[in-house]
Amino acid sequence: MKPTQAALVGPALVAWHARAGRHDLPWQRERSPYRVWVSEIMLQQTQVSAVIPYFERFMQRFPNVRSLADAPIDEVLHLWTGLGYYARARNLHRAARQICDRHGGEFPHAFDDVADLPGIGRSTAGAILALACEQRHPILDGNVKRVLQRAFGIEGNTLDRDVERRLWTLADACTPAEAVATYTQAIMDLGATLCTRRKPGCVLCPLHDGCSARRSGRQHEIPAAKSRAGGSTRSARRCWMLLVRDRNAAAFLERRPERGIWGGLWCLPEFNSESAAIAYARNHFKRLGEPRALGSIRHAFTHFDLEIMPVIIDCERAVDTVMESGECLWYKADAADAAPRIGLPTPVKQLLLDLGQGIL
Repeated sequence: MKPTQAALVGPALVAWHARAGRHDLPWQRERSPYRVWVSEIMLQQTQVSAVIPYFERFMQRFPNVRSLADAPIDEVLHLWTGLGYYARARNLHRAARQICDRHGGEFPHAFDDVADLPGIGRSTAGAILALACEQRHPILDGNVKRVLQRAFGIEGNTLDRDVERRLWTLADACTPAEAVATYTQAIMDLGATLCTRRKPGCVLCPLHDGCSARRSGRQHEIPAAKSRAGGSTRSARRCWMLLVRDRNAAAFLERRPERGIWGGLWCLPEFNSESAAIAYARNHFKRLGEPRALGSIRHAFTHFDLEIMPVIIDCERAVDTVMESGECLWYKADAADAAPRIGLPTPVKQLLLDLGQGIL
């Protein structure tokens, strides 16, 4: 496909979306900038099928910007638990407060105001305003980049500024003046359902005839596979988590730093060895029982696998200052969800549920 054919992309995708696109996603009902914004943040690096139940629970608890801004961050993270990439939740919360402070609690409609919100870049701002307000803005998320690279035969790494600049130019040229919301949804749907990284459905693609990658037989080469630092093998890590249990079956938790994995969530104290975990328990708790190793837990992240080695110890609550910093708490999980609503990493949440049910 030649750059001069960019104007043909919009009508082709709008027509395709009418017969094959996704029309009944939760955020497409009662469409508003707020609902579209939350969905776009949740959909970053996450599949639609995984997002839907989280989105519906989130909307039930936080139906508007102000309810989100007024909520404690722990409750926001609680509803995000299991969705991953927790910086997205923290940025949503910060952005909601910024909207209340600067825009009276109403999601802004000006591009610069939207792009200025935490966690929102050029593409996400354009998508929100296109989908919710029919404003003409090009978008360039991962799916759109792949569609454009194949359709127009753009090689190279999208992290390269020249490549990205060319793609933005094409994204703008392809975006029609009318039916902007439909086109924006269509090009995202195309990348998610047909123009996938592996096994693209070229026969069904509305850009089939003019697609440069297909015509040259290079749809499996464009875009080039991303290389992992240090080779293609996933790395593996191991850590020991200390599960300190008091006489009421409550567990001692620490809040993790905002930077790094599980940022801002409450977690069991983590160590590089079992001996370090036990030494910590002896220094901070009293009347300890015998430590007992539990079965290991494997948890997959995007770029590595984590093996968690839990160690459980019974104790009486300590009174030293480490417990009173505001970054530590005693937590008792409850299967009926009557426990405090806090953000917990998925494997830790399961451990605490097992603890609360007397399984451990």
